[in-house]
Amino acid sequence: MMSRNKKILSPTYTELIVPTYQALIKLGGSGTNNEICEQVIKDLQLSDEVVDESHLGSENQTELEYQLAWARTYLKNFGVIINSARSVWSITPDYTTGVELDAREIVSYTANRNAERRKGRRKIEEVNCENPDDGIAENDETEYPDEIKPWRQRLAEVLQNMDPYGFERLTQRVLRECGFTQVEVTKKSGDGGIDGTGKLKINGIFSFNVAFQCKRYKGAVGASDIRDFRGSLTTDIEKGVFITTGMFTKAAKEEASNPGKQQIDLIDGEEFINKIAQYGIGVREVITYEIDEEFFEKI
Repeated sequence: MMSRNKKILSPTYTELIVPTYQALIKLGGSGTNNEICEQVIKDLQLSDEVVDESHLGSENQTELEYQLAWARTYLKNFGVIINSARSVWSITPDYTTGVELDAREIVSYTANRNAERRKGRRKIEEVNCENPDDGIAENDETEYPDEIKPWRQRLAEVLQNMDPYGFERLTQRVLRECGFTQVEVTKKSGDGGIDGTGKLKINGIFSFNVAFQCKRYKGAVGASDIRDFRGSLTTDIEKGVFITTGMFTKAAKEEASNPGKQQIDLIDGEEFINKIAQYGIGVREVITYEIDEEFFEKI
């Protein structure tokens, strides 16, 4: 894992392994990244300062989200949880009853497994030493958690550097792929108002008038931005969607879901990248194969 000199406020991934598992149990055995994160925040009673801390070198992810991604990866490697193509995590049958977990044992398991894999790769490199180009490059699986790969970081940079109007057109495309129709950009970027409108039909029957605001934003969107957006909604708008390439503060999330006010749906940079990947917009999947050397040794 990447070394860092700055002392973080967030709990570490080792400290979050058991809380992540317990959060999934409280959620009924399954949950999304956001649901898990919210449950962990509630269970550990984390302060706004901890929740809003940015991950070093990232404009669209908090340190807590980064550490939770690692916690989920280690739990997955140990066989405690699995994830679907829709990024829904669920507890495997052997752990549904609430087994007592040892976080350090779980971390050690992955470290030992990766060490064995690297040892196997070195053996292959020795066989191919006469032709270095045929060797397999070292790739430490612990460099990135499952959910955070280099391509995601690069795409986040591309989104940040897009022309504002190009980003709005991209947002139109993503919303259309999500089922929106009559998507139209209505105002220029940077004016703080509604950037576009559209209609969303549910199950081919129910239709909602939706307004969206998209911000090519570095850092965190605060509660005041949500309030300003809500205040700009006209009476014919039934749903508001706020999209950013950055992230939302805890206060912004609370403001968006305030039960006494019109609800605002939030799409942060990580979720926006998920949608881009899901619909194959400007990206294409490359399938690679990893050799399970332990399988061939034991068969």
